[in-house]
Amino acid sequence: MTLLPETFAAGAALAAPLLLWLAAAVPTDWADRSGRRTARAANLLAWLAFGAALVALLGQGFGPGETWNLLAIPLPGGIGEFAIGVYVNAVTVIMLTLVSLVGAVVSRYARNYMAGDPHEGRFHKWLLTTLAAILTLIVASNLLLFALAWMATSLALHRLLLFYPERPAAVMVAHKKFVFSRIGDASLFGATLLIGLSLHTLDFATIAERMGELQAPLPAALQLAAWLVVVSAILKCAQFPFHGWILQVMEAPTPVSALLHAGIVNAGAFLVIRMSPIMSVSGPALDALAVIGLVTLTVASLVMLTQTSIKVSLAWSTSAQMGFMLMEAGLGLYSLALLHLVAHSLYKAHAFLASGSSVDGFRAAVPRFDNGGSPQPWQWLVAFQGALLMALVVGFAFGIDPVAQPALVVTGAIVAVAVAQLILQALALRNDSSLLIRATMIGAGVCVAYFALHAGFEHAIAGSVRPVEDTRAALDMALAVAIPAVFVALLLLQHLFTRLQGPMREALQVHLYNGLYVDILVTRLIARLWPIRRPTPSAL
Repeated sequence: MTLLPETFAAGAALAAPLLLWLAAAVPTDWADRSGRRTARAANLLAWLAFGAALVALLGQGFGPGETWNLLAIPLPGGIGEFAIGVYVNAVTVIMLTLVSLVGAVVSRYARNYMAGDPHEGRFHKWLLTTLAAILTLIVASNLLLFALAWMATSLALHRLLLFYPERPAAVMVAHKKFVFSRIGDASLFGATLLIGLSLHTLDFATIAERMGELQAPLPAALQLAAWLVVVSAILKCAQFPFHGWILQVMEAPTPVSALLHAGIVNAGAFLVIRMSPIMSVSGPALDALAVIGLVTLTVASLVMLTQTSIKVSLAWSTSAQMGFMLMEAGLGLYSLALLHLVAHSLYKAHAFLASGSSVDGFRAAVPRFDNGGSPQPWQWLVAFQGALLMALVVGFAFGIDPVAQPALVVTGAIVAVAVAQLILQALALRNDSSLLIRATMIGAGVCVAYFALHAGFEHAIAGSVRPVEDTRAALDMALAVAIPAVFVALLLLQHLFTRLQGPMREALQVHLYNGLYVDILVTRLIARLWPIRRPTPSAL
């Protein structure tokens, strides 16, 4: 149901990035000379863009998609047209509203955070330019325009990561991110060319129509394009072993970290969702995406146990959450991946912007409880049985069919593991039945919220994504067993690690704290193949 005419939706969706592109036209010297004025103007434009996104949301609702092209230029080789326009559907308006809200909040936070900095104006210019590129990527109606906005986002972000070029750590991480981004750009442009040559169009709506008419198995060119999309997504989402850069961007101002972790890094999952007409029939490419996501979240979750820096721990959390999100997309659960994206963006933006006050929270006095020592075997059994029973009852109440929706059953098992952890903690406390009752009620609420939100997002984007074929071999028995087993193992290792003592604990602490040394090897390889050139402040 929509509250405004559909033409308002397309116009508003176009206005949101255009408002922010105004900042890119401001000369850097002028912006620095009028730092406070630039900050106020940037914040006003950011909130106006959010207002335009709300109009697009009200105008479009969750109805059928609409394409509005302003300019179309035919491309050689029969690969279609390059069009400047907007493609508005449920996924577009949800992402547009989310990212513009996060951008407006980050811009407002940056007004105080950067106040008095000699390059305050330059910071706000590039902050809004980065945000404009993200919003262009979200609303683009054409795959080539999408790819250009994808590249523009990383180039604008590069300027923010090098805001303090005199810091060696900032230069190193910006260089590493730059290299990975260029590989991701090449992959996406390669996928764009292959799709254009195969389908003779680059228009998202037309791609969906022609893929729906495709009866034969996926051609080799489109299969390769799906693999290139996977490569581009895992590089953008900081997946293992290309995750190191996201852990080291703390040299940039905090608003940059908030925008990066809450908005830009999610673009990989958005790419997979947007390309669902091809990805849903790609089979092995989606399998690989799910496996890579599972490996990343496993490594990142273990390393998080050893981190002492709040921001570094949040960065590892982002890598793990991106892995979880891509795993959901790899399983064909696009609605859950989008729900995860929305929740993670809002949570991570708040976490980074409030990271300074987290120190005060750790310093504050907290009550201590006797947890009764290690949980007993019977407590583990009760916790897992209770959580599994709750998940099954709620799942069946929402009409989940294990045969028709095996991937959703797998993710429901993950929720059961999380609820089991909650119940286990309550069981471990002696003589406190009220806490056990509260934990059980919260666990039941979590299960209800999980399946209810899934149903809501599934209904909202039903016409905007292509469901995965039921016959695909991605969710075979091995993967269906491996995913819940990994989460159970992570829960057991978390309890074991907190109680482990002696040389083994020290060795694990050192190795995990250093991320198993994978990023060190990657950094050395990049420095050898693509040496760093230190930028000068005047070049920025």
